[in-house]
Amino acid sequence: MTTDQASKPSLTRARFDPVQLDKVPEVGLFLERLGLGGFDADTVVAHVGRNDNWAGTTTSGAKVFVKRVGGEPNDVLRRFRRITIFEEIASRFSGTELRAPAFLGADEEHRLVAFEQLEEARSGSELSADESFDDALCRRAGRLLGTLHALPVEPGTLDESPHPLPAIEDFEALTLPVFASSCFAEIESWALLQRDGELIDALRRLRQRELGAPKVAAHCDLRLDQYLVCDGDLYLTDWEEFRFGDAARDVGGFVGEWLYRVIQGIPQSISREPGHVFGQDASHEDILKHGALEIDRLRPRIREFWGGYQETRPEADEYFAARVAAFAGWHMLDRMLAGARYVARLTAGDRAAAGIGRTVLMAPQAFTSVLGLEGTS
Repeated sequence: MTTDQASKPSLTRARFDPVQLDKVPEVGLFLERLGLGGFDADTVVAHVGRNDNWAGTTTSGAKVFVKRVGGEPNDVLRRFRRITIFEEIASRFSGTELRAPAFLGADEEHRLVAFEQLEEARSGSELSADESFDDALCRRAGRLLGTLHALPVEPGTLDESPHPLPAIEDFEALTLPVFASSCFAEIESWALLQRDGELIDALRRLRQRELGAPKVAAHCDLRLDQYLVCDGDLYLTDWEEFRFGDAARDVGGFVGEWLYRVIQGIPQSISREPGHVFGQDASHEDILKHGALEIDRLRPRIREFWGGYQETRPEADEYFAARVAAFAGWHMLDRMLAGARYVARLTAGDRAAAGIGRTVLMAPQAFTSVLGLEGTS
C-alpha cells in the first residue's frame, strides 16, 4: 500500500460507537475464555455492517474483531454455522491463495465469532473508488475465488439449500409485513419490477439454470467490499452465506460490481467532456457514449479477474460464462433494491442500473464478450 493510499480515510476502519460492553458481558467472557483478556474499552470501535461488532485491543495486547451474528431468529444459527464450517474447511487448506482474517474462536450460544483485527485494511469497494483496485489486484481476486471453488469438499459437508435471492415470489407480490415495512423508494422499485413479466421470466430461467448447475464451495454473497487488502495481502471475508452453490453466482457478483461502477462513472465521464456544464442534464446519446467509454475502461479489470479465476479453476461447464453474465445482471437489480432502503426516491442512476441489469438478464449469452468473459487475459 502506497503512502497516498494509507493517508486516505478508510470506510473499513470507519469508527462508530459500538454497543456498550457493559450491556453485552458475554463478549468479555468470550474473549476471556479464548485467553485473550477482555477488551480495553477505550480502544473499542464498531465498523459499518448489519451485525453488532466490536474491534479493539484486549488487555493481553491482542488486536481483535468480534461479531455477533444477528437477524431473523430462524436464520441466525444457520448463518453462524456457515461461518464456523468455512473456518473448519479453510484450516485444512491453509497455505493456498484462499486467505481470510485469522479465526480465533466462536461462541454458539451467543452467536459470537472472533477474528484477528486487520487494522490497516482497506476494502475492495474503497480501493475501486479511488482506482486502486487495479488489474493486478483483480487477477489476484480471481485466483483467490477460483481456489475456493476448486476445493475438494465432499457433498453433505456444507449447507446445500438454495440461495434465497432472487426471491421470485417477491416479484409476483409482496407480503403485507414486507410492504408495510418498505420505504417509498423500495415500493417504487417493486412497482418497476413487478409489472415486467419478461424480466420475471428471465429471473425464473436463471434460478432453474442455477439449480441444475454443478455445485462447489461458494461464498454466495460476493461483493467488492468483501475483499480486504492489508500489508499487501488479499483476504476474502464474511462467510455467512457460505454453502454448496453455483460458482457463477460468485463470479457474477464480482463482474456485476464493475458493471455497477460503469453506471457510477458515467456522470464523471460526461463532466470531462469539453464544453459540458456541471449539473446540466445529459442527452440519451451522451449517456450511451460515455457508458460505452466506461465499459471499455473497466473491462480490463474483469478480464484480469476472469483470467486469474481460470488459472486456479480451469474447468467449468459449457454454460458457465452465460450464467456469470446473468448473475451480473441480477446484481444490478439487487443493488437497486438494497440501495432503495436508504433513499427517499429512486435516482436516475438506480433506474439506469436496473435497465442494464434487465438487458443482460434477457440475453446473457450475448454479453459475455462485452463483459470480458471470453478466453483468458
